[in-house]
Amino acid sequence: MTALPSAVRAQATTRQCGTIEEAGPACLLAHRQISALPKGAVFWHIDRFASKNVAQSAGGTDSVVVEAFGSTWLFTLAKAGWRSKGGERVSVVGPLPVAPAATYAAEYLRSIFSPGTTAPLHVHSGPEAFYAVSGDTCLETPDGVKIGRGPGNSLMIKAGPPMLLMAIGTIPRQGFALILHDASQPPTTLTQMWHPDGLCARQLSVDRAH
Repeated sequence: MTALPSAVRAQATTRQCGTIEEAGPACLLAHRQISALPKGAVFWHIDRFASKNVAQSAGGTDSVVVEAFGSTWLFTLAKAGWRSKGGERVSVVGPLPVAPAATYAAEYLRSIFSPGTTAPLHVHSGPEAFYAVSGDTCLETPDGVKIGRGPGNSLMIKAGPPMLLMAIGTIPRQGFALILHDASQPPTTLTQMWHPDGLCARQLSVDRAH
């Protein structure tokens, strides 16, 4: 299992992504302040476009355009039926278990994890959703383990529980994460108050054995 230095671990939502994409700690692609979310269930819409200019004209008020993994992406928080103006519909992740708040903030992260690499133990003040462009994902919490396989796999976790995220399988995991949280609270807090049972590590061992 690959361990990341503690100073690096704490920077996932403050360390800006560079143009060079290589395996390492997660970094911040974009931050967006949100005054109000749509009423009812909220979903993370992920669309891909041919260029940044086209994507910028295709989104809504709470859309964000990022460039990663050789593509231009439009991220939008909206109702299930929302559609961008053109582009390729890639995924809709949700509904996100969002608690009421006066204002919200969305942190969009990029990560490239080699199999066995983990994020540090941490908690979030709002739900976190994951979308993998490639690779396999394992998420362990006190409630057990969730596994996502192959390109396009997605997972979610509500605010509060401690968590460990690991890349499993046999190829690097390239992915995005969204933390949608109360803007008055920090998005991420490191914790040592919980110790995983090693469920993701066991799954990695099974994958490597096959």
